[in-house]
Amino acid sequence: MMTDPIADMFTRIRNANAKLLEKVDIPSSKMKIELAKVLKDEGYITNYKSIEDHKQGILRVYLKYTPTGEKVLQGLRRVSKPGLRTYSTYRLLPKVQGGMGVVILSTPRGLMTDKTARKEKVGGEIIGHAW
Repeated sequence: MMTDPIADMFTRIRNANAKLLEKVDIPSSKMKIELAKVLKDEGYITNYKSIEDHKQGILRVYLKYTPTGEKVLQGLRRVSKPGLRTYSTYRLLPKVQGGMGVVILSTPRGLMTDKTARKEKVGGEIIGHAW
């Protein structure tokens, strides 16, 4: 049994990105699919696909690189952990890498980035940072 599946997802993506792999397979869940959607919308990954395997399902994430072969996703960090949840209002949301990265939030309106949360004036649990 895994204690923190989101941290496992982030670690798998970081490891595959470090090896410059084209794609990475992750055990699927609704939360992970929403995280992949946010990463795709922000331009950190190329695409994602949910594959049915008559068990839990597999989330296939296609990583993105520049034409010269450099990583687009430089970093991915889990902030709120099962043992220590981190919450923030929209006014106190941190900036990642001086505004170059994004904060991924879980709000009552679903997963969103810090920019969207500020626009909609909603706070929530800080899932992680991507830059």
